[in-house]
Amino acid sequence: MSQERIAVKVKQKAIRHIKSGHPWLFDKSIVKQNKKGKTGDIAIIFDDKFNRFVAIGLYDAESPIRIKILSTENGTTIDAHFIAKKIQAAYDKRIDLLAEDVSGYRLLYGENDGLPGLVCDIYDTCAVIKLYSSIWIPYLDDISNTIIQVSKVQSSVLRMSRLIMKQNNTNLSEGQILSGQLESEEVVFTEYGVKFYSHVIKGHKTGFFLDHRQNRRYVQDIAKGKSVLDVFTYAGGFAIHAAVGGAKSVTAIDISKPALALAQKNAHLNNVKIRTIADDAFKVLYQIIKEKKKYDLVIIDPPAFAKSQKEIPRALEQYARLAQLGIQLTANQGLLILASCSSRVSKEDFFHTIESAMRKSGRPFHRTNQTTHDVDHPIGFAEGSYLKSGYYMVSA
Repeated sequence: MSQERIAVKVKQKAIRHIKSGHPWLFDKSIVKQNKKGKTGDIAIIFDDKFNRFVAIGLYDAESPIRIKILSTENGTTIDAHFIAKKIQAAYDKRIDLLAEDVSGYRLLYGENDGLPGLVCDIYDTCAVIKLYSSIWIPYLDDISNTIIQVSKVQSSVLRMSRLIMKQNNTNLSEGQILSGQLESEEVVFTEYGVKFYSHVIKGHKTGFFLDHRQNRRYVQDIAKGKSVLDVFTYAGGFAIHAAVGGAKSVTAIDISKPALALAQKNAHLNNVKIRTIADDAFKVLYQIIKEKKKYDLVIIDPPAFAKSQKEIPRALEQYARLAQLGIQLTANQGLLILASCSSRVSKEDFFHTIESAMRKSGRPFHRTNQTTHDVDHPIGFAEGSYLKSGYYMVSA
């Protein structure tokens, strides 16, 4: 690694932000820098007023988040050893989870594990490294080698965000195998006795959604003898857990036919049966209500409705609609689970919105539980928190 070092002076407000533990420095906070930086360069941040060291990070020329903070300790060296210590520390946080029957987990959760813009999910013998910032491209070999050494996987695959793919002027490609060999693009991993395929080369995100693991486990534990409706099922996560848990029937809805094909493959992998419906979720839910059907357990886990600030009002409207539909579909003494993965929608706004919507139905309900990410998605700063789920017992 032969990245240049840049001296950067920043505004006082930004310094307070950094000292509070926030990992981002925006371009508008920079007062001056000694040279033009390129992505991946090491940036040393100084106090503009007193010329004192503040932090060290990596420079991102393509992003308004101009510097991703890596350390506030003076004398820190950003090198292979530094990266290896961060990865080992992240692995150590997950040891208790790995002692359970789990072979699919998030090893690196970006900023929350001290490595901004870098995510790594482990699927049994394969590590999927996903870049959300080009700052890590110069360090990719060290990252991949350390991940393989620490997690004991046999191969690593590179995935990149759409923005990084547009910016990329290297010989790297989306879905590229960085190390080792893959017998199949679909890797089987285990989650509390339930098996799933992860399409590590072309699947959404890194190939699966691991953040709902504990919620899926709970559904498996309570599903015996129940009729279950899983809305926005994708690869059948909740649906398969419910079926393995002994549900008397499982219906899974998603607009994507390829996703439902994968859900059926996952069902076959676990020797269970589920019914799938490929259509717009809202349309299907209205039809089921018209048919006066109800389910003992209803799970509604939609994709992120708000990807920008201006989309928040529309997102809240969608969550309200789903809550109104969900409570109508839930049987007497049934359980309704409503979730949001929109980071821009606050926990407070989400729960206020869905509970206000459910009250309009006139049906009594009470929240029995409220959950967030599983333990392999630790929260290190406010923006790192996105998942929230509410459990509601409907009593009439």
